[in-house]
Amino acid sequence: MKYFLDSAKLNEIDYAYKAYKIDGVTTNPRHIQASGKPFLVAITDIANWIKENNLEGMEKFPVSVEINPHLDNKDDMVKEAKKISSLSPNFVIKIPCNLEGLKAAKELEEQGIRTNVTLVFSPSQAIQAGRIGAKYVSPFIGWKESSGEDCYDYMAKIATIYKLKGYKTEIIAAAVRTGKQMAEMAELDVDIITAGLAVYEESFKHPFTDFGLKQFQDAWDHTKEN
Repeated sequence: MKYFLDSAKLNEIDYAYKAYKIDGVTTNPRHIQASGKPFLVAITDIANWIKENNLEGMEKFPVSVEINPHLDNKDDMVKEAKKISSLSPNFVIKIPCNLEGLKAAKELEEQGIRTNVTLVFSPSQAIQAGRIGAKYVSPFIGWKESSGEDCYDYMAKIATIYKLKGYKTEIIAAAVRTGKQMAEMAELDVDIITAGLAVYEESFKHPFTDFGLKQFQDAWDHTKEN
């Protein structure tokens, strides 16, 4: 299972890649806002970082970039997607899973511009993303679980449908917030999870690891001739 980082902060991306070897990045307007940079500056900086680290090529290090969320018709979505995709061969265009968005994603894929159909909240939405051959589909977990919904069953249905139908679209479990969710997505054989840096680092820790390490340190310190 691949790990993508939810962030547009260059220092976080650089650290997560070098320390933990994340496999890619997903951004959205909230991540861009948190970076403190204008949209074009933020994504251009990421494109330059990709070049500096010899990661050019979508298969090496994909970066999902979302179009202006105010766009509400296919033609405008396609026009902006083309502009963004021209900035880096690594950029995958995030398109909302609504009627106009799905039309735009289909057209973009037909033109060779890879897409990430995002803001997916049901298996039926995910089916269309697979049918049109989107590069990625991003079913959200965090928001659904916050509202009391069962995300394990929802993601299991999507994963099962994709296997049965042979869709090549990769499933990104989006808005992952806990280590438990990460483990559940791995159990379902979801292709990718995307989460913030703090979520990953919290998942790497366990209090019994610290407890056990303290036991071993004490034993080491009280062993003769150490």
